[in-house]
Amino acid sequence: MTQYRILQEPFYAEVGGEIGLFTIAAEKKLPVMLKGPTGCGKTRFVQYMAYKLGRPLITVACHEDLTASDLVGRYLLKGQDTVWMDGPLTAGVKHGAIVYLDEVVEARKDTTVIIHPLSDDRRVLPIEKKGQIVEAADEFMLVISYNPGYQSVLKDLKQSTKQRFMAIEFDYPSPDIETMVVQREAEVEAAIAGKLVKLGQKVRNLRNHGLEEGVSTRLLIYAGTLMKQGVPPERACDVAVARPITDDSDMQRTVLEFVKAIF
Repeated sequence: MTQYRILQEPFYAEVGGEIGLFTIAAEKKLPVMLKGPTGCGKTRFVQYMAYKLGRPLITVACHEDLTASDLVGRYLLKGQDTVWMDGPLTAGVKHGAIVYLDEVVEARKDTTVIIHPLSDDRRVLPIEKKGQIVEAADEFMLVISYNPGYQSVLKDLKQSTKQRFMAIEFDYPSPDIETMVVQREAEVEAAIAGKLVKLGQKVRNLRNHGLEEGVSTRLLIYAGTLMKQGVPPERACDVAVARPITDDSDMQRTVLEFVKAIF
């Protein structure tokens, strides 16, 4: 599992006691659900915690074609033989890794059901194709994330799944923490980072006025990175903020008006 170990400490700024909560959950073998908008630091947080706890991290980006076999494993032909290949979930269960199912709500419902026996006190993974039940190693931890903001009725987690997890809520950090994150990650001056965060707050206020999702901290970092490379602020914010978050030309113009006012 050495390829899944995080060797360098990822930068993460704590927002509201989530490090302590996650540490207790890891010690007590509780599964964790991270809820929050896109690009607010959920994935970076899991990487940071895997490093802190010294556990391998296996991340699975969930999508609508993800089958149970993709997670558990399958038989493959190798020359004249048929050999079993463990999937990422089985590998994590056996070797005591943190398995992170990113945007789990995107996966098919029949796929999410296979995590049920792992996320209660049984902590087992049935492998139907082999007629086996694999007990989870002590260090194994199941973490899922999802964004409740844009889920439709068709794409929401079942109550039977939700109620197996301890939930840690994430949101965009406070302005001072977000400024520090943008400054560090984009390697820009504090004044520039502060202006980008101010822009982020103004754009997020448009969420109930035609904008589906606020601008992520990730996009503010992209804008800062472009500005660091000499791209003018208006152009940087156009390509890294306005265009990614909306296709509506009026909304894009509104965002650019904010940019002109702030920069």
